[in-house]
Amino acid sequence: MGLLDDVKNAVSQYASGSGSSEGVTAQFHQLVGSADPGVLSRGISAALSSDQTPPFAQTVSQLFTSGSADQKAGMLNTLLGAATPDMRAKLAALIPGAATGGPITGTQASSLSSDVVESVAQQMQQHNPGVIDKMGSFYSQHPALVKTLGTAAMMVAMRKIAEHNT
Repeated sequence: MGLLDDVKNAVSQYASGSGSSEGVTAQFHQLVGSADPGVLSRGISAALSSDQTPPFAQTVSQLFTSGSADQKAGMLNTLLGAATPDMRAKLAALIPGAATGGPITGTQASSLSSDVVESVAQQMQQHNPGVIDKMGSFYSQHPALVKTLGTAAMMVAMRKIAEHNT
């Protein structure tokens, strides 16, 4: 039995109530190490937009709280990268330096509250729904952050990855 079969089995067991969250975490960890980055990105994007997980902006805020200074800067730069110049100018009231078009540093990002990030993510989703896929791509490079979201998010991601490979 290969890794994909193990993932499908873990998804099925957890869905039936006989699997453990530790098993899901272990399977997700194995999958991250072997999955194609594009497939992993799509799986994480599915978790970010799923009705089985918290809303996108809330999830981004939670991940922001769990991230390092560099990861926080990466999250903000990814969000702002999906913004039009007009949108960046509007967001400058929330994020100093956003209007310049330059990258946000780890120090700048660390000075922001998770509420600000949630507001930015919500506004970006309203103006550019494609931001979910951009964030999915970012988080696929930082899968340890995704683990902080819990079992439901990992299950949605693994289910999407398993569907892609069926």
